[in-house]
Amino acid sequence: MNLLTNPVLVRMALVLAAGVVAFVVGLALIRIMRRTLLADAQFTSLEQAPSENSELQTYSAVIQQLKQQKHELESEKQSERRRAKATENLSAAVLSNLSSGVIFFAPNGLVRQANPAAKQILGMASPVGMSAAELFRNATLSSSHSSFGTLAEMVQAALRETKPCRDIEASYRTPSGENRVLAVTCTLVYSAGQELLGAACLINNHTQIAAFREQEELHEEKSAEMALELKNSLATIAGYARQLAASQDPALARQLAADIASEASHLDRTIGGFLAESKAAKAAGV
Repeated sequence: MNLLTNPVLVRMALVLAAGVVAFVVGLALIRIMRRTLLADAQFTSLEQAPSENSELQTYSAVIQQLKQQKHELESEKQSERRRAKATENLSAAVLSNLSSGVIFFAPNGLVRQANPAAKQILGMASPVGMSAAELFRNATLSSSHSSFGTLAEMVQAALRETKPCRDIEASYRTPSGENRVLAVTCTLVYSAGQELLGAACLINNHTQIAAFREQEELHEEKSAEMALELKNSLATIAGYARQLAASQDPALARQLAADIASEASHLDRTIGGFLAESKAAKAAGV
């Protein structure tokens, strides 16, 4: 009983009770604060999650678009390569089937390409890599194109001065020794950006045409000679006829008649020979 009435003991009991109450209240407050913090963290994570998902979706969409564009670019490159290959094959097929020779000179003056017709006309197996001087060393220009000097100089001048040359005729000797007449047209080739790619030479074999022209010139000369001879013979016959008409001497008349017959016979042989040569030339296809 004395213990219960002891003031010190009572104070200690009160302090202990207050401490217990304070501990319980503090523990309760800690639990409440913990729940509050957890709730705030969950709410914050819920707020941030949609933003992170949206950024991830945007990134994935950009990556997918870049992959699609890369695929489209690759497809376009393949299509361009196929078109370029098809164009190259078509150009090669066209050049291979041309009856005219085509030789392409690069800006450095060397042959880059030659079609089969050009090789056949020039009598060379492969002129690729040769210069114009080497290729046309046995070619001389006709007198009407002597201003160029040689055919090789003409090609070099076209590349150097970027000036095309058309309808140039030259005498050419193949490596095997055949004489041919070439008709050459040199045209400059530019890229889409107007850059000089080289010069393309179109070559035709005009040997038969030149032979025909020579035969025609010879025929014209013979025709002129024939016309002059015919005119002289007719004038001679006409003179004999006038003398015969005015003559009263039978002996002179017989001589004049014989002269007229001889001149007529000579004229007949001359015309007959001329016509025979013309028929032979037509039969030979000249």
